[in-house]
Amino acid sequence: MDIFRSIIQPLVMRERNLRLEKGDLRVEEVSSTAASFQDIVTSAGEVKSPYLDFEFKSAACIQYRNSKVFEMFPHREAVFHSLLSKWNSVSPEELRMNIERDEMARYIVEKPLAYYTHSVVVNTVFDKVKGHPRPIMRQGFMGRCRYTLARDVPESIKNGVVALARFAEYSGVGSAVSRGCGAVKVTVGEGK
Repeated sequence: MDIFRSIIQPLVMRERNLRLEKGDLRVEEVSSTAASFQDIVTSAGEVKSPYLDFEFKSAACIQYRNSKVFEMFPHREAVFHSLLSKWNSVSPEELRMNIERDEMARYIVEKPLAYYTHSVVVNTVFDKVKGHPRPIMRQGFMGRCRYTLARDVPESIKNGVVALARFAEYSGVGSAVSRGCGAVKVTVGEGK
């Protein structure tokens, strides 16, 4: 966080434009939030009957099990397995989770509210055969989806799923998140 502030602060405080190739960037306001892994886990246990509203703000590009196929629907297993993989790759070892894909499919229910699919450019590479740069395209979805949990969900899986939902705003969902894909806003609410 200190590194982020040290880079951004001069742009905001000095009100200077950052010269880019095709124009100027002017940063007028910066805000950030932070939460530790332990904070996320602890807060997940406080919700008894959660619903999880995801607003996919940029294309979520989720590759199906290392194939060339991408998910075109906010399927519970794809979304939460992506989050679980990200969580387990960056969290402290003692907070890593072991939720099986089958458990995600069994206990999480998705209810898409409105979504659409499209392709996005995630990178460009120089095509040596054609002699010019070409885009790398990925397919993804945007929109809103509510996830709920089955009545018989074990407490440990419920807490894990809620923690992963809260983590989503920090990690993004799917691939190419550092290139703007998979941005999500999550609301964790209390159901009946």
